[in-house]
Amino acid sequence: MKINNIGNHNMNPYKRNFNKMDQVGKTEKTASDKIEISTAAKEMQEVSKLGKERQAKVEALKDQVQSGNYTIDAKAIAKGLKNFYNRS
Repeated sequence: MKINNIGNHNMNPYKRNFNKMDQVGKTEKTASDKIEISTAAKEMQEVSKLGKERQAKVEALKDQVQSGNYTIDAKAIAKGLKNFYNRS
């Protein structure tokens, strides 16, 4: 007894895989990318702007130290240290 045409034996498996790849390629072409920046990332960008201001301040202090015009306020340093250690 001979049984024919059961299942998909007549279909070429390579062609079936090729057809799947064509379908995937078509869906990828229609899709588009979208970027959203979160509020946390926006805040980080603001911090980097502050970094530029800080860099300018550091450069000014370096110039003062190199020229010998930089003076230290001992009372302000002592007050800052006292506040720091009292906070802890």
